[in-house]
Amino acid sequence: MQTTQHVLFERSEMKDRHLVRKKIREHIANKAKLPILIFPEGTCINNTSVMMFKKGSFEVGGTIHPVAIKYDPRFGDAFWNSTKYSMMTYVFNVMTSWAIVCNVWYLPPMVKEEEEDAVHFANRVKAVIAARGGMSVLPWDGGLKRKKVKESFKEEQQKKYCQIV
Repeated sequence: MQTTQHVLFERSEMKDRHLVRKKIREHIANKAKLPILIFPEGTCINNTSVMMFKKGSFEVGGTIHPVAIKYDPRFGDAFWNSTKYSMMTYVFNVMTSWAIVCNVWYLPPMVKEEEEDAVHFANRVKAVIAARGGMSVLPWDGGLKRKKVKESFKEEQQKKYCQIV
């Protein structure tokens, strides 16, 4: 990994976001280094939606080169529903699939606008990716796959629903 210019850090440093952010900024500032590949959702879902992006990827500055990726499940489904299938079943299904077909769209580069914060920039990039891939935009993150929904989030959605009704 060191020969391919990965940004390396200890997992224990993840709690120190400033240190990780500093390492990424240093990497970006060095034009001799390759761009950084980041998956800002942090997880994958069922190929129909784009979830909330982690804002840290959009706080470091630099140019974002969005890529929309969408799997075509006709020959084999790359999505792993971990609540339904074990890891071994998933691996077996993928390995015995006819093919795993994936559409990839390289979108125009995007830069954070002057008045824009990291969250709005992330949402703008997410919307462009979702539109190109024909997917819907979700306002929550992948943590909902394994955790209960926070009461504050439920209340916020209930208020929005009440306004509609």
